[in-house]
Amino acid sequence: MTKILLADAGAMRSLGVILGQSLSAGSVVLLEGELGSGKTTLVQGIGEGLGITESIVSPTFTLINEYSEGHLPLYHLDLYRLEPKEVAALNLESYWEGIDFPSGIMAIEWAERLPYEPPSYLYIRLTYSANNGRQANLDPVGGFDFSNLEKRLLS
Repeated sequence: MTKILLADAGAMRSLGVILGQSLSAGSVVLLEGELGSGKTTLVQGIGEGLGITESIVSPTFTLINEYSEGHLPLYHLDLYRLEPKEVAALNLESYWEGIDFPSGIMAIEWAERLPYEPPSYLYIRLTYSANNGRQANLDPVGGFDFSNLEKRLLS
């Protein structure tokens, strides 16, 4: 696991930019963190790193926002309002397996609500406290190739 201290929301967005520039097609990023911890800000940075100029907003009420103008598509999901049974009905594997959608980057907020997970993903736990600021814990799971990304993050 890699821990990154982030001074502010701008640093969170910068982390997202690095992710967007480094992740390959088919990458899944699972995000966990309390309200206000920076999940959407991180996804906005990922979009910027992919070259997406469209405004990226939380899909809390639409569930899935798709952005296709970058060098890879970005699929942004928010599971906050869903129960696991409802999440299962979304057939999210069609995104990460590239079955019905072009292979891109999938970013899922409130990932702890997933009743199942992809075979390989980057798990990011975001925390925020008034005393300690923001922190991102990045954990590659299931053979997720983290080597190039980790080099960029630590340089």
